[in-house]
Amino acid sequence: MKPIKNIIFFATALLMGLAACKDKLTEVRPETSLDPNVILADASSAYALYNGVYASLRGYQGTLFLLGEMRSEIWANGIFTESEDGTFRQFWAQDFSEANAPLSNWGGFYGLLNRVNTVITLFPKAPLDAATRDRYRGEMFGLRAYVYYNMLRTWGGVPLTTEPLKEIGDLSSLYKERATPELIMQQIKADIDSSLALIGSTVSYATPSNPANNKRVYWNRAATLTLKGDVYLWSGTHQGGGNTDFATAKIALEEVGDNPLFALLPNYADIFDPLKENGNKEIIFALNYEKDQANLSSYGNFLVNTTQRSTLIFNPENPVSVVSAYPYVGGANRVGLSPALITQLTSSTPSDSRVAATFRTLHNNSAPYALRGVILTKFLGRADPISSSQIYDTDFPIYRYADVLLLLAEAKAKLGESPKAEIDAIRKRAYGPDFKPFTMASITENLNAILDEYQREFIGEGRYWWAERRAGDAYVYNRIDPKYLMPAQAYKLLLPISVSMLNSDPKLKQTPGY
Repeated sequence: MKPIKNIIFFATALLMGLAACKDKLTEVRPETSLDPNVILADASSAYALYNGVYASLRGYQGTLFLLGEMRSEIWANGIFTESEDGTFRQFWAQDFSEANAPLSNWGGFYGLLNRVNTVITLFPKAPLDAATRDRYRGEMFGLRAYVYYNMLRTWGGVPLTTEPLKEIGDLSSLYKERATPELIMQQIKADIDSSLALIGSTVSYATPSNPANNKRVYWNRAATLTLKGDVYLWSGTHQGGGNTDFATAKIALEEVGDNPLFALLPNYADIFDPLKENGNKEIIFALNYEKDQANLSSYGNFLVNTTQRSTLIFNPENPVSVVSAYPYVGGANRVGLSPALITQLTSSTPSDSRVAATFRTLHNNSAPYALRGVILTKFLGRADPISSSQIYDTDFPIYRYADVLLLLAEAKAKLGESPKAEIDAIRKRAYGPDFKPFTMASITENLNAILDEYQREFIGEGRYWWAERRAGDAYVYNRIDPKYLMPAQAYKLLLPISVSMLNSDPKLKQTPGY
């Protein structure tokens, strides 16, 4: 193992039990340490530490997408033009066991958490004005709650750490048992409260370190409130909170819904147009992608390669419409939608405007122009007018206003209230003035109507699986093919941890059921 420069990330890897490092610990000669006198020497150092968290968070987009997208039935048994992506298949086929555990090392989330914990811990003494220090720490409390919430939904109980690592000592001092799901949820809710108290009562996206910012790429009060609604719906459903938690969720979401900074954009495709991101009223918080900084590169398996494009067309009714080089060529085509789901999504009357902005179907270029697969077009970015190459710089939404509406609809449905206003708003944007208005029915029917909108609204955004899970286990079993998941396999709703993690840390125990 080579010496590393960042003691924080190395120690985090050790904490998660990378066995290969056990006998090489003595080789480590860190060149830096977590010295507050160095890190907080001046305001620019503090700003760099703060902005580094957002740069680090961006690196987890692919993991967040995988966890929230690929376990649902959307991509199950789909068609594609090349060999299938095995990782994606493992997720939608629910193919998990102790010997076949995905995302070893807790998905790497503890590296991000250590950065967040560092800001939370050190910033009370940062050379910044008090309001700025409080706001930045409030953002970090919100981000920490969001990360732990994703881990809770994925693995259940996980190791809980709220302090940054300061130095590497004996390896055994880094062992840490899994906290209970109840304790993790308690920490998430406490962090949400801290976030709201520190950020204050207003929503702002410009920061002292980036005063000209008009993109919604910094955590903020509305993001914490949306997370609060999401979290309390989960705890009300899965941790015994019931109507008390549902009512708490409703209040938080209504505050966001009433804020004039946010609204549904009239044109669904505009949400994902990288040239229309400044002041985008639908975005609450997104991961930032910019030319010459970072590309949103996790969707390569939803494109086609140069060789394949010569055999494919988009529109059978217009056989000369070959797949052009940009923006569709730049990867492979290894995952797709099933023909049945494509028909379901494209055959509604009136037509659903979300479909055209989300994917395009691929067909053979000769009669009878058989369906070959789909290209996910939602995050294609734009063509660079200078180089004529494709720039994948669409910001990736973590929360947007449609989330708020459907989360609020869920809170109302679970409280026995009508979610008509929220569902109708989503449908009107999708189908136009001839949309089919929502009709109040049973709680089960109402939640299924909400899930139907989730399925269409958020394809490719990593939300639908979590909506199914949050609705309740019965909704998951009713929507996923029982050959992949059934009530007798309820333990598979959470992921196992790897054998190497268990062998490396004697305090770790396997996820129940595996």
